Amino acid sequence: MGNAVAVTRFDQAVSVETSLKPHNTITNLHAAKKKILFVSPELADLIKVGGLGDVSASLPRAMNADHDVRVLIPGYRQVLQSGHAIRDVGSVPGHAALPPARIGCMTLPDGLIVYVLICPELYDRDGTPYGDAQGRDWQDNHIRFASLGLAAAEIAAGTACLSWCPEVVHANDWPAALAPAYMSWRGLQTPTVFTIHNLAYQGLCSLECSPELGLPSSACGHQGMEFYGRLSFLKAGLVYSDHVTTVSENYAREITTPEFGCGLEGMLQFKVQLNQLSGIPNGIDDSWDSVNDPHLVQGFDAHDWEGKRANKRHVEQMFGLEQNEGPLFAVVSRLVQQKGIDMTLEIADTIVAEGGRIAIIGRGEEHLEEAVRELARRHPGKVGANVGFNEADARCMFAGSDFLLMPSRFEPCGLSQMYAQRFGSLPIARATGGLADTIEDGVNGFLFKEPSSDSYLTAVRRAMAIHRNPELLNAMRAHAMAAPLYWKQSVEPYAALYRKLVAAKTSGGKLV
Repeated sequence: MGNAVAVTRFDQAVSVETSLKPHNTITNLHAAKKKILFVSPELADLIKVGGLGDVSASLPRAMNADHDVRVLIPGYRQVLQSGHAIRDVGSVPGHAALPPARIGCMTLPDGLIVYVLICPELYDRDGTPYGDAQGRDWQDNHIRFASLGLAAAEIAAGTACLSWCPEVVHANDWPAALAPAYMSWRGLQTPTVFTIHNLAYQGLCSLECSPELGLPSSACGHQGMEFYGRLSFLKAGLVYSDHVTTVSENYAREITTPEFGCGLEGMLQFKVQLNQLSGIPNGIDDSWDSVNDPHLVQGFDAHDWEGKRANKRHVEQMFGLEQNEGPLFAVVSRLVQQKGIDMTLEIADTIVAEGGRIAIIGRGEEHLEEAVRELARRHPGKVGANVGFNEADARCMFAGSDFLLMPSRFEPCGLSQMYAQRFGSLPIARATGGLADTIEDGVNGFLFKEPSSDSYLTAVRRAMAIHRNPELLNAMRAHAMAAPLYWKQSVEPYAALYRKLVAAKTSGGKLV
């Protein structure tokens, strides 16, 4: 399955660029700072639902050493009330049912510039970026996130009254997917990148929404946004962007297959044929430092495990768990079907019976939240659960646990396994997507193949056997903590892609 198509990589950029421009021009392309507009519905500094918020906070910062990267996000209530000063710097006119909006600018303490799309009627609400406090999607999400895409297009066109204009627009996931679409419909030549963080979330709405979004008639056909009788924001990102990336090499291969393609595998195979699909792994920032992280009760490294033991005792106390020498398993996850939480619930009784303890933190689907609470009630002192999320507690769990349970049915990249590895907790995960790319079975974690409780339990028992051998356990921990997972590993592939796209547009052609 994984070898069905070849997916482009962008860590070998010079040869293609050389064919496009003379050598001295290539030198200038490499040297010049590129102006990048990074469009996202989340930014961890201000508002975060999942890993996209972490990526949107980390990747622009990692690239800002060599480029001018600015982030565009909606002006949610949490953003407006974040305490950061916001200057009024521009405006976006209305379009069809999309209301006019202002553009504010905030500069975060480390210098990251964030443009804020200010439109109170769309964004100034209680709840999450996507829905209300009860988890129900906002009924006008198509308007809310089309407005985000339109604002990016106006900035790229130089019509948003800003003094800054991007050379590349990088849109992320379905909420930002209409940025390349509006740019294409307006005939803009600014290169666009669209990153899929999770293909399963597509941003679907009725075809009858077309007039509200001001779509051209071509957008409503099968070569545009139409998807099985509806409009798909995510498909728009695929169709109208110059290049599509996703967040691991393995996931880039997987999504071209029926098993993982969510009905879009044909379109993605076509992007491969055009040399317009690549996998660039996510990373984590250097705050994930087991020695200096201020959230931990005691720092540690691979030469001194006393700090890890101190964090383990803290987690045991935090979750009301018995203190013993048995392994401590952590679940730090959204409680949704994709993450395989149901499989963890299926094998939890066995883990407890064989001497393990489990600490769970996360929120998600209501029935899974209740099932997690019930599991904790059934095993007092053996299973602890906190339905919710707290960054400090999560970091302590990564540092204090022996193993992280991550049986995802699919996982585009995954960040939790990287966080766990950095803090010496060995992930136990299904061999899918970015989990297969970042975990070496039996070296810095454990992998299993089938999305079944039997396959999962076999991997858990392998881990428990290693736990009974401290020398092997500590050797695996040391390997995990040494994994090269920081964003600097991914910056150059993105920079190479940006250079290629700018060079191709400058030369008057498409990158093929």
